[in-house]
Amino acid sequence: MASTDPGWQLSHEGFLEPDDGPGYLRPSQGGPDQVVVIGAGPAGLTAAYELARRGKVCTVLEADDVVGGISRTVERDGWRFDIGGHRFFTKVKAVEDFWHEVLPGEDFMTRPRMSRIYYQGKFYDYPLKPLNALRNLGLVESLRCGASYAWARLRPPADQSTFEGWVAARFGWRLYRHFFKTYTEKVWGYPAAELQADWAAQRIKNLNLTNAVKNALFPKKGQREITTLIDRFEYPRLGPGMMWERCCELVRAAGSQVLLSSPVVGVRREGSRAVAVRSASGGAVREHPASAVISSMPLPALVRAMDPPAPDEVLVAAGDLHFRDHLTVALVVPESASFPDNWVYVHDPGVKVGRVQNFGRWSPSMVKQGWTCLGLEYFVFEGDGTWSLPDSALVELARSEIGRLGLARPQEVQAGYVVRMPKAYPYYDASYKDNVEVIRKWLEAEAPNVHPVGRNGMHRYNNQDHSMYTAMLTVENLFGASHDVWSVNVEEEYHEELSPAPGAQARAASPGQPRAGGSGREAPVLPKWGRS
Repeated sequence: MASTDPGWQLSHEGFLEPDDGPGYLRPSQGGPDQVVVIGAGPAGLTAAYELARRGKVCTVLEADDVVGGISRTVERDGWRFDIGGHRFFTKVKAVEDFWHEVLPGEDFMTRPRMSRIYYQGKFYDYPLKPLNALRNLGLVESLRCGASYAWARLRPPADQSTFEGWVAARFGWRLYRHFFKTYTEKVWGYPAAELQADWAAQRIKNLNLTNAVKNALFPKKGQREITTLIDRFEYPRLGPGMMWERCCELVRAAGSQVLLSSPVVGVRREGSRAVAVRSASGGAVREHPASAVISSMPLPALVRAMDPPAPDEVLVAAGDLHFRDHLTVALVVPESASFPDNWVYVHDPGVKVGRVQNFGRWSPSMVKQGWTCLGLEYFVFEGDGTWSLPDSALVELARSEIGRLGLARPQEVQAGYVVRMPKAYPYYDASYKDNVEVIRKWLEAEAPNVHPVGRNGMHRYNNQDHSMYTAMLTVENLFGASHDVWSVNVEEEYHEELSPAPGAQARAASPGQPRAGGSGREAPVLPKWGRS
């Protein structure tokens, strides 16, 4: 995202400098003088980078020993793999510009997408290809699915407020059970019949059976209108972590501190403002003065860090916010023993794995020649039976399941690695909106210079681009704008479905004013937390 001020550019060393002379930070544009950014994931590092663009240094505090958050790229013994898979696709022009400013063109790849659904021992091309689906389902079952779809159009489910009813109304009951039910229940750990329809309405808003078949029969190369049908995407050569590792280098080069292994243990308040943030490192507690705090740490943890403490009502609300957690088992196999997809959705209820990534297909630079790394994704709750298994047992589970699925031969697995990612997905139970609103109102009244951003920071099911955009708007607010950051990711329109004017991102002029043509993504609303 190039500077809008003439005569300034980001140098290769990361300093904002005038075109005719290296080595100078950009003159200050006013705004806060001591910003503390909590978290070095996409939201936190974007905030730090945007501050540097305005000539401001900051202190970034990260609890982990690496940057990138859930968008990191893990490296083990020379193998690199994601926490899941992270396509670089957005309709937010400012975010797309940011990506290409941080990483040079040679570090970005355009990758073809190939993904399939595994169900009842067969692989279904995804997006849908009628001949493939017909062959796998068989003529009789295909006719039944068609009749089920026709019946659902004539007599749609009476209750479409649930995930099950919403999808069945648009695909019919039989296709819903084949292709939607099991995977959704694996992701959220809850019966699909009891989930509210928010996720379906956002994820597949314009993808019904008619549109899917039309696209399959008359495909448009490079189509980008419906996210599930996008046939190519951008991707950093060494994975998404490459973006945030480079961004961290630029932020540091611009004079800011990025302190790793420095979890926040307190946010000190005086009157109605935060004045300092405390971090722990090496057994010592350090206090960082703050005129403003941009926080991407989990919202409940932010509330519990407040000193003096938040009132009981706010602490109760924070304690009632929960998360769904994520576990990856990466298996090293010969390239010849794997499969051609970028990823495979596993709809088979007979295995625990929900999705399998093939990182050699994301980027050959992430693996070693002749080999690939398969990432088996398990959606879990921290502390449950799967999460608590020893690494060796998880590798054996993954080895067994990859063989049962026929995606690779277990005997050819050469090595396995386990990565646990707590708090990967904000859990949307029936009370989460009320709890977030209680916390939000209290922060606005008692600590208005504390600004939650990002997925966990706002307890919002944000993608990477959403998280970045909340940080961009927040930094603009520090310099006098009045964007409603909470309006990002709440519209009816799914974030990867392009509006009639692609890239035209309207920003709210005042709090509460919705953005036109913006981006939104919701997860299902779960009636009760804690069922696995």
